[in-house]
Amino acid sequence: MNKSSFFIIGQHAVIEALRNPKRKVLRVFLTEESKKNIHKKSPNKNLLSDIKVYFKTKKELDKYSTRENLQHQGYVAEVEHIQKPVLKEYIKERNNVTLICLDGVTDPRNIGSLIRSAASFNIDGVIIKERNFPSESKLMYKAASGAIEYINIFEVANINSTLKNLKEKNFWVYGFDGSGKKDFTDIVWKGNNILLFGSEGSGMHKHTSKYADFLVKIEINEKIQSLNVSNSAAIVFHHLSYLKKNS
Repeated sequence: MNKSSFFIIGQHAVIEALRNPKRKVLRVFLTEESKKNIHKKSPNKNLLSDIKVYFKTKKELDKYSTRENLQHQGYVAEVEHIQKPVLKEYIKERNNVTLICLDGVTDPRNIGSLIRSAASFNIDGVIIKERNFPSESKLMYKAASGAIEYINIFEVANINSTLKNLKEKNFWVYGFDGSGKKDFTDIVWKGNNILLFGSEGSGMHKHTSKYADFLVKIEINEKIQSLNVSNSAAIVFHHLSYLKKNS
């Protein structure tokens, strides 16, 4: 396990890291105001017990976020990585699993937003190429708004071989692409499914798209070329969550 530490910033990112028993928080840098806010949000549990807390002014905390041009909101924490879940182990003896797979999505803000939406709508996990996962990005953690503490992130060496193995284990792969013949809302969503989303610019890699059992699309105004990948994903996740609640 990688025990290296890194910094995250922002109210939700820091508070949810403190709430997560699997996350080792080494140090927290707070303003007096943000400390009071932590206690207000968790009146029944002292999230700062056994944590090294340092009080700083907002200006002193700016050095942790100036490069990324982010708002720290008075919250900075030094944390360690969580133990990585193993996809092969996770899917054993599980049914009706829905995972998303990101093919070439590299923008930390988009990845963070996708994670936030996936956790919000109870997607089981995110598959991403380990080389593309910005595991120490302040921007990703800020965009995820704490949701990264509540979802499985499966980092894999190769997307294509991962999809091939999952197909052999009775997963259906749905590639989201504007050229898809069928709208995704017309699909009967049952069993184990992989929702495959391509990169922000060029979409799915041609070879990767061959592993999709179906290419589906999101019907949008024909005058608009495409949606941002994180917006597309949120629409799909909400629809699947609605179907599950009403099935």
